[in-house]
Amino acid sequence: MSVLFRPKIAFVLCLFIGSTAPAFAADPIEPKPRGGVVTEEAKKYWAYVPLKRPPLPEVKDKAWVKNPIDAFILSKLEAKGLTPTKPADLIALMRRVTYDLTGLPPTSAEVELFLKESSASQSAAYDALIDRLLASPQYGEKWGRHWLDLVHYAETNGYERDGAKPYVWRFRDYVIRSFNADKPFDRLIREQLAGDEIDREDPDCVIATGFYRLGLWDDEPADPKLARYDELDDWVATTSQVFLGMTMNCARCHDHKIDPIPHADYYRMLAFFQDVPRYNNNRDPRSQSTFSDITPANERKAYEEKLRKVEIEISDLSKRIVALEEEAIKKMPGVDQRASEGAGRPAVLKKVPGFLDPPKQIEYGKLRKQVDDLKREPPPGQVMALSVNNCMRQPPNTNVLLRGNPNSEGAVVKPGFPTVLSVPEPKFAEPAKDAKSSGRRLVLANWIASKENPLTARVMVNRIWQHHFGRAIVPTPSDFGKFGEKPTHPELLDWLASEFMASSEAKPGEAWSFKRMHKLILRSNAYQMASTANEKGLSVDPGNTLFWRFNMRRLSAEEVRDSFLAVSGKLNSKMFGPSIYPPIPKEVLAGQSVPGQGWPTSNPEESARRSVYVHLKRSLLVPILTQFDQADTDSSCPVRYTTTVPTQALGMLNGEFSNDQATAMAARLQKEAPSEIAAQVRLAIKLTTARTAGNADVKKDVAFIQQMRDKHKLSEAEALRRYCLVMMNGNEFVYLD
Repeated sequence: MSVLFRPKIAFVLCLFIGSTAPAFAADPIEPKPRGGVVTEEAKKYWAYVPLKRPPLPEVKDKAWVKNPIDAFILSKLEAKGLTPTKPADLIALMRRVTYDLTGLPPTSAEVELFLKESSASQSAAYDALIDRLLASPQYGEKWGRHWLDLVHYAETNGYERDGAKPYVWRFRDYVIRSFNADKPFDRLIREQLAGDEIDREDPDCVIATGFYRLGLWDDEPADPKLARYDELDDWVATTSQVFLGMTMNCARCHDHKIDPIPHADYYRMLAFFQDVPRYNNNRDPRSQSTFSDITPANERKAYEEKLRKVEIEISDLSKRIVALEEEAIKKMPGVDQRASEGAGRPAVLKKVPGFLDPPKQIEYGKLRKQVDDLKREPPPGQVMALSVNNCMRQPPNTNVLLRGNPNSEGAVVKPGFPTVLSVPEPKFAEPAKDAKSSGRRLVLANWIASKENPLTARVMVNRIWQHHFGRAIVPTPSDFGKFGEKPTHPELLDWLASEFMASSEAKPGEAWSFKRMHKLILRSNAYQMASTANEKGLSVDPGNTLFWRFNMRRLSAEEVRDSFLAVSGKLNSKMFGPSIYPPIPKEVLAGQSVPGQGWPTSNPEESARRSVYVHLKRSLLVPILTQFDQADTDSSCPVRYTTTVPTQALGMLNGEFSNDQATAMAARLQKEAPSEIAAQVRLAIKLTTARTAGNADVKKDVAFIQQMRDKHKLSEAEALRRYCLVMMNGNEFVYLD
């Protein structure tokens, strides 16, 4: 069982046990950290000790060491009597690095340029390739998707109705733009946790706080108090796991069973978020907390004039609505008339249409719809963002909840950092009288983003390594505690973390730079190894924990879909904006209570955009994405499962999407290589594998197409289409060597 699910199970069990216990009065004295949980020995655990830059290890084969990463890798290998495998060939390396940085296959022109430059200097050509890929807009789409997995980005609320989260796509666009701009990671931390407390006029800062609005939301909770604490728990869990590699949510009901995290520490962390009100669907930024008006200042005056006109229109329509309602109420029984004057008026109004003449019924319905539409959609010119807004200047007290039960309040606690890290208590300035938040979250963000924090940099470089090598140095990247696994290369991890935070007077902007870390890792010999195995390596280290070779990997769900579109020639490179709704088979839509609800299918051109722009509806997923292990959106997803099941092959061969793309690819081959079948085969192999086909491959594939035409009596176009479908189903297409 994944450790990500254990806290949820533990909480349910504890809540069940606690539900029979009486409520306790709040203890005004803050509990002291329990010595049995946070001991001096516990503070010496590798993840909690201050970060120090380790020296480079000595190795025998100094010629193999291209940069410090290689020294750390090679020293472990030599200690086990292992040697690194051979370098990857140029085409395999190019496909690998291109997918790693952009999530797309290299084009034929890009392959030819790389091979041409490599003939003069392979090292210079490879460096130039990395620079081009990092500068491409597609880099942010690929690496932004990794971050969206971590913060469990989705565009609906879940639960029965699974309603849409308006404007949530702006958060996705913010993430993509931030990665493309190489925004320093410490800045990303501060913006997402406390952007509204940094600069409420900066759109990036406001949009970034959509971080708090990405989770599940029950619009009709049976227990509102419990629903509030579930929301707070989501923020504690996501923040502690994503930024710190700590499963603090395991301490919601009791002291953490494995790690030195007392029960009270969980609520001390939770207290940082108490000023953020619950999510709601009211979109008026002046009166609620979930949406913000980020209209540029120079455009706001014109928008506000439009808003005043809309408000006047709503007022006029409302008067007409009330007049019709009063007319209907006068025709109702006396009990309803009396109820309409008190708290029962909403129930009475539901009966209004039944007491109006047919023409007035129609008029009443139209008036109500007009008002709803005017309230729902912002006037032209207004720019809205899903965010936190109008937070609490003075948040309520935070109590330890005994056994996690909201009705069993224990001692009052103040906001604080994990005790095991021996961090001084946070200091909070008194918020200004006109402040729209408490300032607590900025204190938390500053601490997490501090170079003195022993966890943040370690956790992030571990994730970067994970997405380049297929497995992290700490294989449980969101759990650096004892529930997780130990680092295979602790010194390398600390060296990378130190390097990540480093900057110089000449290049101060390089601190916390993702792109600088990419270059460092990708230029190492360790990254450029082939996936070829050898007998000794398999016998000594069959799991390749020491990285003596490169791990082959299958394309991710988004890479599979985007690659189909790329090789078929249909990929639409348009970036940003509202999400798209690709066609979903009617058999899948039939599984909804109202088939097709919430899925207005986009036109073919829009549907061919990259998968990062596909609408993420929690209760309805695009088949090809979910078949290939799309990220779970109910909680933070640090590692995607990679499954191999029959339905993947069935979907790839018989699915509507894959067959449509095979048809488009066949048309592309006929257009770009109209002369002969052999030329079309060569182009198909180039598109799907990036390599130049040998004569034997071409001869064999041409024979296959001819056999479909001669033996199975298929038309030329259909035979070519089926060949394209086969090529798109090949391991060489969906795996990186």
